[in-house]
Amino acid sequence: MDVLPRVGVRPTRVGLVAGGLGAYWPQFPDLLPQLRGSADRVAGRLRGMGDVELVDVGFISDERDGAAAAERLRAAGCDLIVGFLTTYMTASMLVPVARASDAPVLLINLQPTERMDHETFDTGAWLAYCGACPLPEMANSFERAGIGFRSVSGYLEDERAWARIARWVRAAGIRGALRRGRHGLLGHLYPGMLDVSTDLTSVTTQLGGHVEVLEIDDLRVRVEKVTDAEVADRVALAHEVFTVDSSVNADDLAWGATVSVGLDRLVADFELDSLAYYHRGLAGEQHERLGAGMILGASLLTARGLPAAGEYELRNSLAMLIMDRLAAGGSFTELQALNFTDGVVEMGHDGPAHLAISARRPLLRGLGVYHGKRGWGVSVEFDVAPGPVTTFGLGQRRDGRFVMVAAEGEVVPGPLLRIGNTTSRVDFGADPGEWVDAWSASGVNHHWALGTGHRAADLSALAELLDLEFREVRLPG
Repeated sequence: MDVLPRVGVRPTRVGLVAGGLGAYWPQFPDLLPQLRGSADRVAGRLRGMGDVELVDVGFISDERDGAAAAERLRAAGCDLIVGFLTTYMTASMLVPVARASDAPVLLINLQPTERMDHETFDTGAWLAYCGACPLPEMANSFERAGIGFRSVSGYLEDERAWARIARWVRAAGIRGALRRGRHGLLGHLYPGMLDVSTDLTSVTTQLGGHVEVLEIDDLRVRVEKVTDAEVADRVALAHEVFTVDSSVNADDLAWGATVSVGLDRLVADFELDSLAYYHRGLAGEQHERLGAGMILGASLLTARGLPAAGEYELRNSLAMLIMDRLAAGGSFTELQALNFTDGVVEMGHDGPAHLAISARRPLLRGLGVYHGKRGWGVSVEFDVAPGPVTTFGLGQRRDGRFVMVAAEGEVVPGPLLRIGNTTSRVDFGADPGEWVDAWSASGVNHHWALGTGHRAADLSALAELLDLEFREVRLPG
């Protein structure tokens, strides 16, 4: 969707500190240059991870260097600090780094190659392979200091190790996005949806960020200022992005475009990173029409990296944000029906959709009625691209703690409803009824985010960094 440039996505700021025991340098003159070369290679790989801003504070050799590096990394406001154990080093060199920063620390032990050459290596050559030696010391010291510990061991060109490192970088970037995020909550709770209700304080205390409580009139006053030219431009964009079905009424499309422009202004004025909304309204009055006109604009925002969820589902807009930052899409989803003949779970939802995960050009369909809601207008319809997918929701326990719940499956082709919803047929490799029972018992809400790819490992890493429970629903086939 090149016509929908992404907004508000900040690079992940990664701090790098490499080190080794300074007592070795005069004893083995060739060692330090080799280790610095390894550190440069690590820095290059981290910079090449895409949306990463690297803060490289150089090579440390003792606890004084460690203290100086700690202060520089603290001031940099990193999302993740990577400590590269190039050879043996004392815990006193890295514990201050971990204590000074609010960022999680990942220790990596990447020796130069797969193995040593025992026939030719002397002590100095061996020490370049000795990054594993201090790892237990670091783990013990971090535990006693009350610091979370995680590590990746391998060798410099070990792609399996780099995949694990990239997973922690992604998780740290999402943690940072949540801690800095501003999340809009517009309108009011859908009456009776007890699972959707969220204590706003719990979002800030468990995930970070700020929840901005918005009134439907905050949107109304902005929609009232939208010009005819802006509406025409937004209608043209809709025709560029969507296939517009013959069921779409021109006036309804124009209204959806008007609300879309107003939503963009609302998001910009309040500097939002996500949005959850619902307003019931009454008898066709303006507030009802505003609530009914949001699907087009909310879907366009979601496609640009600012997820929007209907039915006041704040925890789901946060789940959609997480999936979006994993480049997995993340569409507003719930159960539709079970197909025991084909062994699939059918799921989808009316309302905001992540256009990036559509199997084909998404469709705008006109609806004379929104089931379960008041109003009418245009809705987004598509089926999710076939292939691996992950369902992900943010549930809440009795004690108020959030729980991250995920399940991996595969979208398979087959018949789908054509009712203005995003829909998919997901094979979880188990009996559909048994899967639904297990998924429902997990503590997830009745809404969740559906994204492409198998993402449970990434989500598990994020849960660890957030100190949240993670539960993967997986049944034997």
